Amino acid sequence: MGRYIIRRLLQAIPLLFIISIVLFVLMQNIGDPLATMGGRRPTRKEDRERLTRQLGLDKPVYVQYLYWLIGNDWTKVDLDGDGVAETQGRRKGVLRLDFGTSLIEKRPALTLIGERLPNTLLLMGAYELVVVIGALAVGIYSAVRQYSLTDHAITALSFIFYSMPIFFIAFLSMQIFALDFRRWGLPYFPTVGMFEPETGKTAGQVAWHMILPVASLALISLAGYSRYMRGSMLEVLNQDYIRTAKSKGLGRRYVLLVHALKNASLPIVTIVGLDLPTLLGGAIVTERIFAWPGMGRLFLDHVQRVDTPVVMAILMLVSVAVIIFQLLTDITYAWLDPRIRYD
Repeated sequence: MGRYIIRRLLQAIPLLFIISIVLFVLMQNIGDPLATMGGRRPTRKEDRERLTRQLGLDKPVYVQYLYWLIGNDWTKVDLDGDGVAETQGRRKGVLRLDFGTSLIEKRPALTLIGERLPNTLLLMGAYELVVVIGALAVGIYSAVRQYSLTDHAITALSFIFYSMPIFFIAFLSMQIFALDFRRWGLPYFPTVGMFEPETGKTAGQVAWHMILPVASLALISLAGYSRYMRGSMLEVLNQDYIRTAKSKGLGRRYVLLVHALKNASLPIVTIVGLDLPTLLGGAIVTERIFAWPGMGRLFLDHVQRVDTPVVMAILMLVSVAVIIFQLLTDITYAWLDPRIRYD
């Protein structure tokens, strides 16, 4: 296993290099970063020429990529044209964990990510926990009660929720559990932000504000996860070793939770391993609708203004997370199924 892990990590180096090239080239072609640096006012011609030269945007793409990757000397650049020179970031290079300075907010990209990442991990961590626990419970119950009335009801609801777009569920939940509940005189849920300004950022406030966005996200994923779990559990329950365990007189609950669940959870491990890295990028639509200050809103706000340092930092963070979690998924496979060996 040790040699396998080392081999996978070494393979990740050229893979990340190729990913960074593709993402950087795409960022160079999605828009003009200088167009929005003047705020609502168009960037003046003389300012555009000055910034293009100072930011190195007049150089070929491969030179800009090398500056982004390995950096060059630190310089002082008048980014906003107010006569005050700010330190132009991105000069240390990504190889030294310097993703540069935001062209919009004039702060290091990693600083902006560090402010938003905990909020995203809190929201998406709660969402993933609800989905995994719910999918295991619903999937196992549907498999054990196959073709029962409850199983048919769960199947119907799963297809309904899985076919709904997230924005529809989000707006519907806001309408019912916030607006309608308030009009009916019932306790209603908040719809925006992480806490009420007059109360402050307390644990209770954050948990209360998380309910609607987590529920909106979980309804869709829970429907898909539970179907995978049901199908996998049905396949395992028909295996010979399950019948052997039952014939030995082992309890039904013990057979389900110890013998069947361990092997039936492999598909869920695969899906979770694919989903977890994307959680770092946040839920763009959900965070925008519920005004949750996470990575999704950060990415959307800065990609609209072609803020290359911030967008590239987010995308590379997600890329590294994908590689790491895929490795962890393979290790989990070997732990769940002793028949799987990598050495």
